[in-house]
Amino acid sequence: MKNYQVAVVGSGPSGASAAFHLAKAGLSVVILEKEKLPRYKVCGGGFVYRGRKEMPFDISEVVDLECNAIDIYMGRDLHFKTKRKEPIVSLVMRDTFDELMVRNAKALGVEVIQNCKVKSLHKVEDLTAIETSSGLLYSNYIIAADGVYSQVAKMAGWKEDTRTLIPALEYEIHVPTSDFERLSKEIRFDIDAIPSGYGWCFPKKNHLSVGVAALLKDNNKIKQYCEEYIKFLGIEEVISIERHGYQIPVTPRLDGFVKNNVFLIGDAAGFADPLTAEGISNAILSGRLAANAIAKANGDTRLAGKLYETLITNSMMPELLTSMKLAKLFYGNKMARKFLLKNYGQRFSEALTDIFMGEKNYPKDINQKIKQKMKSLLF
Repeated sequence: MKNYQVAVVGSGPSGASAAFHLAKAGLSVVILEKEKLPRYKVCGGGFVYRGRKEMPFDISEVVDLECNAIDIYMGRDLHFKTKRKEPIVSLVMRDTFDELMVRNAKALGVEVIQNCKVKSLHKVEDLTAIETSSGLLYSNYIIAADGVYSQVAKMAGWKEDTRTLIPALEYEIHVPTSDFERLSKEIRFDIDAIPSGYGWCFPKKNHLSVGVAALLKDNNKIKQYCEEYIKFLGIEEVISIERHGYQIPVTPRLDGFVKNNVFLIGDAAGFADPLTAEGISNAILSGRLAANAIAKANGDTRLAGKLYETLITNSMMPELLTSMKLAKLFYGNKMARKFLLKNYGQRFSEALTDIFMGEKNYPKDINQKIKQKMKSLLF
């Protein structure tokens, strides 16, 4: 029988981040990963600079490309480009990126059990018995970092109807050299490539990650829209293609992020940015916040939960709530969206890039700012 102070379920960016910071604080930690590392993970792989600059170790060895410019399009008429000295977005493949994060956690003493699926949780006095496909173990705390379909969250009592999940479809495409050279020079977002959503084309080391996401609602034509977007990009020939569909949580859970000694982080908590659907940076941040709360509580489970909820409330929630309002405004009305981009497209793109860079936050008083802008336009 093995005992740990913290068991982290899932070895993605949020789980590996939590494990790293917990081990750094001197706690005994195990990561339970249901697959064998490295494993493919469906994700656009865009890691914004605000997250990268906070990393406690260098990730350059797993970065396919660094993009110092972003191109935002709306149809064929509107095009806005932003540039920065530092990479706005670092493009990674999640198999190598996640493995690097786990490797750094292991260097601090974190144990990793692979091919280990959690089957059930049972409270045993101050500990929780975790029954897994690899045997039984015990832990004081459990961190659910097992993604959007978190089974640990279900076992711990969270409901599934307290988040908004949006559909996304991503294709990993190998194209002829001419198309790759043309499309690998920029990281691009195409607003309205799909109704109430956008398309993206991210260049990787030797292929393109192309996808679409419907930010406000489910869309049963998403495959059709993705095929049309590929043609819109001017790709006539595809050498090889891998199709991956998935769900992105673009609203946080409404029933809290801690139940007893179980903590939710990353996609399990619903921490992706509602406006852009970018999730890696918030996943890593939430892992660090959970680790800090547990370490600071010094074994007091209730205190750890209160600290984590407070940290999330004071740091991430204001940003997420504002981003939710902006997403509804931006994607909910095509005429308003077109008006905004036609008249303020460059300013909007620069402001979004500043947020990606960590130079600015989403404004907390967004409703008041919108009212002031509307008054100035009317009068």
